[in-house]
Amino acid sequence: MKLTRLPALGLATAFGALMAAGAQAQDFQFSIHHFLSPKAPVQTLLLEPWAKSVEEASGGRIHFEIFPSMALGGAPPELYSQVRDGVVDLAWTLPGYTPGTFPRLEVFELPDVHGGDARATNLAIQDMMGDLAEDFKDVHPILVHVHAGNALHLASGSIDGVAGFKGLKVRSPSRTGAWVLEELGAEPVAMPVPALPQALSKKVVDGALVPFEVAIPLGLSELTETTIELDQGHRFGTSTFLFAMNKDAWASLPPDLQKVIDDHSGAALAEEMGAAWNEIEPVGVKMAEEAGNSVIALSPEASAEFDAPFSAVAARWTKEADGLGIDGDALIEKARTAVASHSE
Repeated sequence: MKLTRLPALGLATAFGALMAAGAQAQDFQFSIHHFLSPKAPVQTLLLEPWAKSVEEASGGRIHFEIFPSMALGGAPPELYSQVRDGVVDLAWTLPGYTPGTFPRLEVFELPDVHGGDARATNLAIQDMMGDLAEDFKDVHPILVHVHAGNALHLASGSIDGVAGFKGLKVRSPSRTGAWVLEELGAEPVAMPVPALPQALSKKVVDGALVPFEVAIPLGLSELTETTIELDQGHRFGTSTFLFAMNKDAWASLPPDLQKVIDDHSGAALAEEMGAAWNEIEPVGVKMAEEAGNSVIALSPEASAEFDAPFSAVAARWTKEADGLGIDGDALIEKARTAVASHSE
């Protein structure tokens, strides 16, 4: 029995080793889909460097192809379902496009949680990924981050405080952004950001809540004449972003390549991207000023007028979170503490 079984066992072992070696040598090709142009900072500062770094760390066994401007089809609000369902392998998207899908992550969009420092808020998100995990159960997150925050870009005119918002039609980045505008007496207008230039040129909206990072690739300096932010660079809230991989695509990788992906995810990437998003804002400010636009920081007194409406938005969010079984007050307090701990 032993003499007859040993050769078979040896053959099975050799076959298994051969199969494992084949798996190790296999190349993996993945698609990355997003809604902005190939010249947008998200592609040049995040997706391209990240893809190149992973490809190199994998020894050339992982390959990526980036598809900007919804080149693989669909509309920006479909990006999350595309990556969740495996239509694409990876996607960078705006969670605000799918309201209700990320109820915990929204806490970082609140204006009295995020001040204006993308690095601090990015690291705070990393600290709290355990608290937010349920929001990402259907995908494999690579990076969850924010930009520097939403300034008010006006096609014409200016404002000097809360009263100036009344009656304005303003593009909103998310439902929390819409709540901010409602509290300020403005009319929120929801639209994917690529539609914004046409909306401004046709006077569908009077302005938009976006950072300069987004204003640069959209050419908003040519379509607006005034940008408003709060004292000390604080903004009217921010938007959260998700760079995620399809769970089955990640699971298709052998353990060593899964580790390569995970080693290029999370806190280190969050800090780097937070710094990059902070650094791009002055570039956008300079472009706006060179185009003859005014970039105005409201006085401390005028900025203080926004405390009450911002608190009302936080209370509205807390009430809704509580209704979903989420302790909204506790999550807000934890998020504020985490942001403060990383603020310089």
